Amino acid sequence: MQTESIKAQAQKLVDNLPDSATWEDVMYRIYVRQAIDAGLIDSDDGRTVDVKEVRKKFGLLT
Repeated sequence: MQTESIKAQAQKLVDNLPDSATWEDVMYRIYVRQAIDAGLIDSDDGRTVDVKEVRKKFGLLT
């Protein structure tokens, strides 16, 4: 799944930040990227729950 090295991906992430970015901005972008990657892996491995099941569990409208 991952063809580009983590170092190259991190460099792109930093390069896309504005010059006024803070360390907090950097950490947030890393966190978001990790969360997305983890979600994609879970999805690929079938570790997801259908939205209808979640709505039913919490008594929400379907």
